[in-house]
Amino acid sequence: MFGPVSPRSRPQPGHLYDVAVVGAGLAGTELAWRLARAGRDVLLVSQALDHLGNLYQPTTQGVTFPPGSLFEEVRAALHPDTDGWTFHRHLKARVEETAGIHLLQSTVTTLDEETAPNEGGQIVLSTWEGPKLHARLCVLAVGAFLKGRLLVGDTMDEAGRLSEVAYDFLADDLTASGIWLIGNERRAEGEGVEPPYEVRFLTPAPTELDGFRVNRLERVRMLGQCTPGEHTYDSVLRDAARLADDLLADLLTDLNGEVGA
Repeated sequence: MFGPVSPRSRPQPGHLYDVAVVGAGLAGTELAWRLARAGRDVLLVSQALDHLGNLYQPTTQGVTFPPGSLFEEVRAALHPDTDGWTFHRHLKARVEETAGIHLLQSTVTTLDEETAPNEGGQIVLSTWEGPKLHARLCVLAVGAFLKGRLLVGDTMDEAGRLSEVAYDFLADDLTASGIWLIGNERRAEGEGVEPPYEVRFLTPAPTELDGFRVNRLERVRMLGQCTPGEHTYDSVLRDAARLADDLLADLLTDLNGEVGA
C-alpha cells in the first residue's frame, strides 16, 4: 500500500499544494497518481472531469500501456474490448480513491510566479471561476487545448476535443510571458456515433523547453501532447513517470530553499 489512508490536506482558500497539474488526460492523470502515491499533495484540475483519462479511440482493443502505469493496471482488470466510457469510469474511480489527489473541475486562465511569506516560491493559478490556486510547482498537461480549434467537416469550434472548450486565455498568458507558441494538429476518429475530426492547437517552440522545463517560467513544466514532437500513449505515460521522478527531486530541493536546477 502506498501513502496514508486519508488525504494529506483539506484544501481551503490559499492552500499550497506541492504540485498543481493542469489537464487530466493521459499525461496529467498518470503524473498526479504517481506523485500522490509518493506522498505528495497534488491538485489535478480539469475543465471536464467526465473526460478524465479519455482515449483517442472507441475501445481499449489493441491498446498497450507501459507496465506499472495506472492506465495499464486499469486496462488489465477489464475486458480487452472495453469501451472508452467504461474505461474512463474505472480509471476515475482509481484516481478518486488515491489519497493525496484533489480533483477539481475548473478552467485555469493565467499563471503567476510569486514568493509566499514563509513558504518560498509558488505558482498562482487564476481561474475563470474566480478562486486562485497555489502550488510550489505547476505542470501543464493540457493536450490539444492551447488555442484548440476543432474541425468537423466545414464547422470549426473553439475546442480541443468534442464538447470541451479550448484554453485560449491560458495560451494568451503564456504568450504574454514571452513564450513562443507554434501550430500543431492531429486527427481523431471519434468514438461511437461521434464523427472523425481534426484539431489544430499550439505548443511551445522546441527552444522554449529544456526537457520538461519551461525556460521562461521557473516553476512550470509541460508534459504530453501540448509539447512539440510525436506522442503515443506509451511515450506520454513513460514521460509522466520520468517527470514524476524529476518533480520529487525538485520538491526536496525546494523545501531546502530553492528550486532544483
